[in-house]
Amino acid sequence: MSTESRTFRIAAIPADGVGKEVVAAGRAVLDALAADSGGAFAFEWEEFPWGCEYYERTGKMMDEDGLDQLKDFDAIYFGAVGWPTVPDHISLWGLRLRICQNFDQWANVRPVHFLPGVVSPLRKADDTELDWVVVRENSEGEYAGLGGRNLSARGQGGEVAIQSALFTETGCERIMRFAFDLARTRNRRKVSSVTKSNAQQYGMVLWDDAFKRVAADYPDVETESVLVDAMSAKFVLRPEDLSVVVASNLNADILSDLGSALAGSLGLAASANLNPERRFPSMFEPVHGSAPDIAGQGLANPIGAVGSAALMLNHFGLPDEGARLEKAIERTTAAGILTRDVGGTATTDEVTKALIDALN
Repeated sequence: MSTESRTFRIAAIPADGVGKEVVAAGRAVLDALAADSGGAFAFEWEEFPWGCEYYERTGKMMDEDGLDQLKDFDAIYFGAVGWPTVPDHISLWGLRLRICQNFDQWANVRPVHFLPGVVSPLRKADDTELDWVVVRENSEGEYAGLGGRNLSARGQGGEVAIQSALFTETGCERIMRFAFDLARTRNRRKVSSVTKSNAQQYGMVLWDDAFKRVAADYPDVETESVLVDAMSAKFVLRPEDLSVVVASNLNADILSDLGSALAGSLGLAASANLNPERRFPSMFEPVHGSAPDIAGQGLANPIGAVGSAALMLNHFGLPDEGARLEKAIERTTAAGILTRDVGGTATTDEVTKALIDALN
């Protein structure tokens, strides 16, 4: 990245389904923001055609040297991966998880924002200010990819599969310190650790021990440790008690989707896959999937992708510009310009235009 020109090189990977539509929308909003910056910053885009269509042509989800092609970019802007003709474990491990794991994007940040004009299924949201963020350990845990299938020669019904969860002190401690540091920047300094150590007596007990050890270094931050089943209930019944929620790969994946649904739609949810040491580029993507049922129809909600762009701007050291994007999102939803998933009738292009107009 050139600090003089403030030109940020971004690899765009729209991938599959509505990912193509929302990445195009996010790029349009970011380019409009840059055009209004008076030359203070600009974006240089390179788009990669990887995804399930690429797999059907080549047998691979991305180029063999794809990681080498990506490693010198300032960031990766990702759409969504998956299509009915390609098994999900192939599409996910062949592209998104290949990037996340090889670039050690160990901190996945998923804010839960309740936007004006969007009706939440949670009645408490009508008269209570709710705002929390899920911090997900993104490199190990239940998605470490350790295990295998064997004994298929026994015939149908005789095969065995083993899927192992990996917890390391290094992995647990670094995501927890990230969560505590984040909590210190928020109005309420609180970290809630999600565990299941009553049943998972090795990995999650290590998680609990690491949390206690890290918490001792942050006496100014309130803490709690909550079993994952109780935390899922707390998301619904006492969400006002949440600020930063830190959890393992699988638990945070599920809970963050629950949070997004409570906010109104997965289409609203942004995320950042961060390599905090900046040894590798970080990746920014909406939480929603590729949605084959609505792909190509102009119905996709671009707000999750634009919110992810705001997180990318924060990562670039442009917090004021990130705040402009967040404010544009709030103005757009408050004006009732909403896609179908949140009760509106606007198209992807109409919401994108409204977001650009709301920047001014």
